[in-house]
Amino acid sequence: MISSILKLKLNLRLTILILVVLNTTNIYCQDNRQTENYLNLAREWAHKNPDSSAYYFKQKIDLDLEKKDTISAIKALKEISILYSHNLNYSKSYDGYWKALLLADKIKDPKLTADVYQEIGWLYSFYKRDEKALEYFNKSIKLRKIKFKKNESNAHFIASDYFSIVNLYRGNKNYKKAAQYLDSCIYYQAKLEPKLTSYYIKAEKGYLEAVKGNYNTAIEKLDSCKNHFTYKDKTYLAVIYALNADVYRMMHKYDESILEYKKSISLSENNKSHLNYKLKAYEGLKEIYLDLKNYKEAYYYLNKEKVLNNKIFGITSENSKHLLEIKDNYRLEKEKQEDALQEQLIANYEQEDKIWLLKSIILIILIISLLFYGIVLIKQIKNKHRTEKQIITEKQKLKTQKTNEVLELKNKELTQAALRLIEKDEFIAGLQKKIEVAGETVNKKVILRALKTFQGTPSKNWSEFEARFTTINQSFYENLRVKFPQLSQTDQKICALVRLNFPSKDMSKLLGISVESVHTSRYRLRKKLGLKREDNLEDFISRF
Repeated sequence: MISSILKLKLNLRLTILILVVLNTTNIYCQDNRQTENYLNLAREWAHKNPDSSAYYFKQKIDLDLEKKDTISAIKALKEISILYSHNLNYSKSYDGYWKALLLADKIKDPKLTADVYQEIGWLYSFYKRDEKALEYFNKSIKLRKIKFKKNESNAHFIASDYFSIVNLYRGNKNYKKAAQYLDSCIYYQAKLEPKLTSYYIKAEKGYLEAVKGNYNTAIEKLDSCKNHFTYKDKTYLAVIYALNADVYRMMHKYDESILEYKKSISLSENNKSHLNYKLKAYEGLKEIYLDLKNYKEAYYYLNKEKVLNNKIFGITSENSKHLLEIKDNYRLEKEKQEDALQEQLIANYEQEDKIWLLKSIILIILIISLLFYGIVLIKQIKNKHRTEKQIITEKQKLKTQKTNEVLELKNKELTQAALRLIEKDEFIAGLQKKIEVAGETVNKKVILRALKTFQGTPSKNWSEFEARFTTINQSFYENLRVKFPQLSQTDQKICALVRLNFPSKDMSKLLGISVESVHTSRYRLRKKLGLKREDNLEDFISRF
């Protein structure tokens, strides 16, 4: 009974746990689907109704922060800030970027931090705050170059930062600086994709060609960019048409320039993007009509320029330039709050730091002790190995010495045996001579025939000698043939006898040749062995 109750309780708990897990998973999946839905709607409405797009971006950001998905929230903040920027709401754009920057610093993500730095740089450039814009562009470049050293795939982002600086200097008509930074932009773009054409860069190159007076080249490049962006990024066509219009204005082709400026304005309005180029287009149209002395149209576009200028807080007005200083004060206040929070955290964790310091000291002492013990142990092992090596070396030396002594003794015995053979033959030869001069009383033929059976021939004596020699010096001939394959049989015989220190006289008797022939053979042998006059033949042969 009790066992059944326990099983029932266990099954009930397991069922509850499964339901909780399933419910949590379901909620998580629903949240993910919802955030994805908000993002898709935000992007869908970005170029139709910016207010609706901003609403969905905010919903996504709130949900991301609720789920503590900081990276996703930062990316959404960046997108909504770009949306505000394209629609000339720079104040809200700045707020979004700064919130994204605080979050990126909090999670210590250098890539996202660099992205936000670049966008803030763009924002300052719209307000003609060139020094601040360059400061943030360079901050972004610095962070990206640190990562670039580890992974060159980051080159595209560095190229993007340099592209921002090119736009800044080109907008200020500082074409020399723009060209310098365009070279840097091209260098880093080529690092990642050397053969791929960047039409954003190509458009800037085309514009700078026009500045140098190469109008046809400029128009050709910008037209190819126009064709590309018609299919790839229609919103950027507003920029391309504005650049094209500037080039036609340089060429004094006013009709073409007016047409391009109006296309740029139309695209900006229809796509709700790059609306800052409307201001540039109005300014360009005003200048063209002034050159044509059409003051009515010039006044019309001057008025358009002023209205738009006021709408975006007077982008060229001295009074409105204080807007970003006010925003900077807000940022500094945020930084002070962060610093105060950090100080509070430091105060709270001081005690823990002391404990960790003590633990660290103990750990260091332990590590040092282990290292010391390890060093002593390694030294002992090395000494043991050294002693064992010395013992083995000594044993090897003794063994080699003993082997050499035995070999030397056997070679001496071999030499003596060979000498005895020679003496025997000499004795029998002398005896033969005496018998030949003896009287008729001695049967010479019988005695000489008997002596011949005892007397050896040179070839027989050599065969007997060589058999004993090779038994004792097993690898001599093989080593000699490997090193000097050109040696003849006679050369090898001379080498064997030299190895045993035979004098030339004994060599001639054992080989059955004259002493002069022995000397000649030795001379030829020295040449084949490549010995000089001062080299000792006996020492050389003894090595084999």
